[in-house]
Amino acid sequence: MVRWIVKLFFVILGGTLGFLFVPDVIEILNFGGLPNWVTNSYSGAVIGAIILYLSSFWITDYIVGLIRLVEEKLVKAPATDVLFGTMGIIFGLIVAFLIVLPLNTIPVVSTVLPIFLTLLLGYLGFQVGFKKRDELIHLFSRKSDKKKDVDEVVKERHGVELKILDTSVIIDGRIADICQTGFLEGTLVIPQFVLEELQHIADSSDVLKRNRGRRGLDILNKIQKELSINVEIYEGDFEDIQEVDSKLVKLAKLVSGLVVTNDFNLNKVCDLQGVPVLNINDLANAVKPIVLPGEELHVQVIKDGKEHNQGIAYLDDGTMIVVEGGRDHIGKHIDVIVTSVLQTSAGRMIFAKPKLLEKAL
Repeated sequence: MVRWIVKLFFVILGGTLGFLFVPDVIEILNFGGLPNWVTNSYSGAVIGAIILYLSSFWITDYIVGLIRLVEEKLVKAPATDVLFGTMGIIFGLIVAFLIVLPLNTIPVVSTVLPIFLTLLLGYLGFQVGFKKRDELIHLFSRKSDKKKDVDEVVKERHGVELKILDTSVIIDGRIADICQTGFLEGTLVIPQFVLEELQHIADSSDVLKRNRGRRGLDILNKIQKELSINVEIYEGDFEDIQEVDSKLVKLAKLVSGLVVTNDFNLNKVCDLQGVPVLNINDLANAVKPIVLPGEELHVQVIKDGKEHNQGIAYLDDGTMIVVEGGRDHIGKHIDVIVTSVLQTSAGRMIFAKPKLLEKAL
């Protein structure tokens, strides 16, 4: 169908050009003895249509291929990208039309400059509408919120704050358990660029990375299908930004949302740029049982530590315990006394010594 439309376009274009220029070309070339029916405009239209129709056989495939490529790009593009790009083109063409109107009185300029301005401003309008779509959406949403009553805005935003998930927290998996308990309220936003990074990890040739990526996809599937929390997919992208973490920060600023992560470096970047963060590791540390110096614990020494004569044990929640003088008790269950507790963003570490050693002292 597209091929026949292209050929029909060439026939119409050839007929129009032939109607306008073929009689003048015949007159310039001074072909004598030709009948009048050959030199009139209607015959020229037929001649021009035939010539361009024959020439379309070798150029049609290239044009159809270009149309198919543009069609494929448009189909894959999000609806917001197409909408704001089209609006940008329309706005650019309107501006070009208004600029060209005063130029029509200038003889030479009015023939070339309007075409140039139309193409240039149409292109610029598309680029502005396409690349600034997220900011425009945020601007329009803010304007509409201002028109609402303050109480309505508070009711609308209360409990439905947007929480943007990054790749690390999805792979970690604990986000599903937190959602299931009901402690995490609002709407979870999963950006399309995070899904692409997750799919890239799941397709990795490295077995460990592949398993982590597939685990992340399974976690997302569980959150969407089994849990009652609202989940939205953000299909936009920031093509001028390469790093996924930078895109997350940009998106959080645009929608006034929170970034949910367990990435220490992303946490620091968000803090520097004033973006609220929910760190799963901080939450896990906050709900761990409080251990004070002087308390007694019954633990099993698993392995030796980094320093001389140290042993390593773990609580049920995974908290590491460094037992001074515990190397001699590897594989045994012993009572230890807590000497100090070190709390960091990476986790909690407990230092202790065997109770038997305390009694001996």
